[in-house]
Amino acid sequence: MGEGKGAGAAGFFCAIVWFVLIFVTWFISFFLSWFYIILLPFAGCIRPVESLEAHLLSAIQWPMTCAKNMVAMKPVC
Repeated sequence: MGEGKGAGAAGFFCAIVWFVLIFVTWFISFFLSWFYIILLPFAGCIRPVESLEAHLLSAIQWPMTCAKNMVAMKPVC
């Protein structure tokens, strides 16, 4: 059973919305991954870049978050 609060038709609708969001966030993550790769060598010597790297990594992992929420049928809002 999923951990979400969605049940029945409402949970299924939320899963469909999460499924669509996977593809939207996949393109965003692909675009941001280039910046992550370019900035990665500078993170060791420049502190502000290191915090930016952490935020970029969490944004790159959005498709995984959407997939977990889809499986759990969690509400989108």
